[in-house]
Amino acid sequence: MSTQPERDYQDEALSEQAVQDYLATHPDFFEQNPRLLSALDLPHSSGGTVSLIERQISVLRQKDLKRERQLKDLISVARANDVLAAKIHELTLQLLAATNLSTTVSVLEEAMRSGFGADQAVLVVFGDPDAFTDIDAGRFFRVIDRKDPALKSFDTFLNGSGPRCGKIRDAQRESLFRNDAEEIGSAALVPIGKGAEIGFLAVGSVDSDRFHPGMSMDFLARLGDLIAGALKRY
Repeated sequence: MSTQPERDYQDEALSEQAVQDYLATHPDFFEQNPRLLSALDLPHSSGGTVSLIERQISVLRQKDLKRERQLKDLISVARANDVLAAKIHELTLQLLAATNLSTTVSVLEEAMRSGFGADQAVLVVFGDPDAFTDIDAGRFFRVIDRKDPALKSFDTFLNGSGPRCGKIRDAQRESLFRNDAEEIGSAALVPIGKGAEIGFLAVGSVDSDRFHPGMSMDFLARLGDLIAGALKRY
């Protein structure tokens, strides 16, 4: 009988992290062990098992589908931006051709209604209403004193730094769209001039999701700059 003392040791449990670390530092492990690669079976979401290779192919296909959806979304956004850019270009040409304020306002109203598909639109200009009695643009064009109490509900927007989109407060909606206020589900408010010094444009839609806080504001900001430049001519 051997009197040599038994070696006293304890196997360390192999953790998932240890396996991950090993495979990460040995990326050619399965290339060196092809039999193991083909022998490994993994549970499948639909039941049963699949080989590791089949699982990898499935994961790659899912990634390809995700990238394909992302690419389609990018293409869709790019096409929409091209359409908007063309409309801005056309509006710019029409505003350059306008020779007075009345024509300018008419061009803007037509652009909002037909070119940009607005259900309702109001151009608010700050100033003395009596100085614009010769402008007949219906409810689209509205002149109001900057200190008028009716603008109190717009303080946050007017003191902000850019366009606002989404569902607007009842007081704002009623002030802007009046008899059609109940139909408006969402709206875009666009400052005209730096700090809305000239006024602002309100574009309303019956679709509650048409204008939302998460949408890009670049187009609206450029539209505001364009209108400001056109109005400053008079």
